[in-house]
Amino acid sequence: MTFSINPAAPQPFGTLPSAGQLRWHQREVYAFLHFTVNTFTDREWGYGDEDCNVFNPTDFDADQIIGALKAGGLKAAILTCKHHDGFCLWPTKTTDHNISHSSWRDGKGDVVREIADACHRHGLEFGVYVSPWDRNNPNYGKPEYVKIYREQLHELLTGYGPICEVWHDGANGGDGFYGGARETRSIERRTYYGWPETWAMVRKLQPNAVIFSDAGPDIRWVGNESGFANETCWATYDPVGENGDEPAPGYTRYREGGSGHPHGKHWIPAECDVSIRPGWFWHEKENSRVRTPQNLLELYYKSVGRGASFLLNVPPDRRGRVHESDAASLAAFGKILHETFKTNAARGATTAASCVRGKSAAFGPAKLLDGKFDTYWATDDGVNEAEVRFDTHNEMHFNVVSLREVIALGQRVDSYALDVWVDGGWKEFAAGTSIGSRRLVRLEKPMKACTLRLRIKASAPIVLSEFGLYLEPGA
Repeated sequence: MTFSINPAAPQPFGTLPSAGQLRWHQREVYAFLHFTVNTFTDREWGYGDEDCNVFNPTDFDADQIIGALKAGGLKAAILTCKHHDGFCLWPTKTTDHNISHSSWRDGKGDVVREIADACHRHGLEFGVYVSPWDRNNPNYGKPEYVKIYREQLHELLTGYGPICEVWHDGANGGDGFYGGARETRSIERRTYYGWPETWAMVRKLQPNAVIFSDAGPDIRWVGNESGFANETCWATYDPVGENGDEPAPGYTRYREGGSGHPHGKHWIPAECDVSIRPGWFWHEKENSRVRTPQNLLELYYKSVGRGASFLLNVPPDRRGRVHESDAASLAAFGKILHETFKTNAARGATTAASCVRGKSAAFGPAKLLDGKFDTYWATDDGVNEAEVRFDTHNEMHFNVVSLREVIALGQRVDSYALDVWVDGGWKEFAAGTSIGSRRLVRLEKPMKACTLRLRIKASAPIVLSEFGLYLEPGA
């Protein structure tokens, strides 16, 4: 998404997101697809000595996989093109440990191609996970491997169409097969991969892609694999190494990713990853332990609703399909989201603000209700604290409040509060801190009200694009 900034708007404040990061923020919910030899060996981390023939899905259907994600409202899919075991799901020229040396489809299959094409057919974006660690490759730990790793990235970034995200895991080094050596190998995580050069290659080949690792440079790890951000979660973040030195993937004070850093020097928002099952890969014994739609909804509010994103892993089974249990939970989750956010109960309300920039309707509070991300209520320079009142003749019925800043101009809100007019006076019913790309306030019980007030305190003139009141089905 592009934003057209009114020249009379407040000046940008602090660190700003790139165009690619703005598109990422709009994605909100998307999928991981953990799928490789581990699916067939019942492991989470392969050792690297697996026979290529182990990989043999019996009824692979990329359209079924992507269709299940789309039914859940997910906007993209990031495929584990190579996990730590080193097995490549595409016919790479860099190693024999790849899909062309399996018996699946007589060695002519390409999972990356089929998933990428299915994404494009169904209107989802496509991303790639390529583990820096390779427990199969005999050159891992040597300079030669870095060239191999970059060539693998090059193949994926030039052969499969637009890539939305490139995902680098923080697991780097340890015991492995390593071409038969069966030993433990360690690397200097900060310098071995030459990350600046690798990321420059990604920028050149896929300029619209965002790059993820716990050190960024575009998207950060939230610091847990449970799918939630902290209550206060800033998009700005200044990563440091474990000892306060230079950071690198797998070498950061990663727990700081849950909150970020207020008004930090770098725009590196949080991505909240979690699996729909206890494990990251499909295991038959976990078919009865799939997260419920209600649990997925709770995680949605604790990730997207705190200004981060929700990356949900949905691992295909040994058929090469999303299991029925997973698909059913996803579909129900997607239906709840659609039904909840299809109607803004505040739409049509009369609005009044304590300050409107230049007293211009172009920046009036009515812009909060027009459903557009690039129109907004703004205050005059020097006015960093203000309020908006919303009045209707018919009661507004809701249990979710949605707020959005215009992050193209920076993240500036420090706190918000929500009040309802009751018995001739204001009563606060919710309050919090950061807003950023989105803040969702989910109430324990639905409310009905004719008059509400939003109060904002910020570090710069306020620029807010949405005030929404929504009701979950059955609430």
